[in-house]
Amino acid sequence: MPDKDFNTIFSSRLRFFLKKTSMTQAELAKRLNVGTTSVYNWCAGIKTPRMDKIDAMCDLFCCSRSELMEEMSVGAKASGGYYADPETAEIAQEIFENRELRILFDAAKHAAPEDLKVAHDMLLALKKKEQGGFDA
Repeated sequence: MPDKDFNTIFSSRLRFFLKKTSMTQAELAKRLNVGTTSVYNWCAGIKTPRMDKIDAMCDLFCCSRSELMEEMSVGAKASGGYYADPETAEIAQEIFENRELRILFDAAKHAAPEDLKVAHDMLLALKKKEQGGFDA
């Protein structure tokens, strides 16, 4: 894989884990004993950290190297796939891609597709109600 592609994927995954852990770039820099410019460059896809820093990030984020360094999707077949049912994976991907619905993402690993679809529809309806789309 060309460096540019790797940097793009790595930066995306790093930003994901920073957001997931509510950690700022400055906090990560401090924990890794690197400058904030280094972390900025990693997040921007300009440079790639050394493997010892990647391993330290994996420890901080409680993830594997592959989770940090490889492109992932909700229904990815990495390590046997996250969802047991392909239809569930498809619905989960739809939820994952909709920023306002991601709250359900982690809680739905073993859900049946029809259950996930009901939750999906309910969340959309609640969001519409919240935005004044209809009255209860």
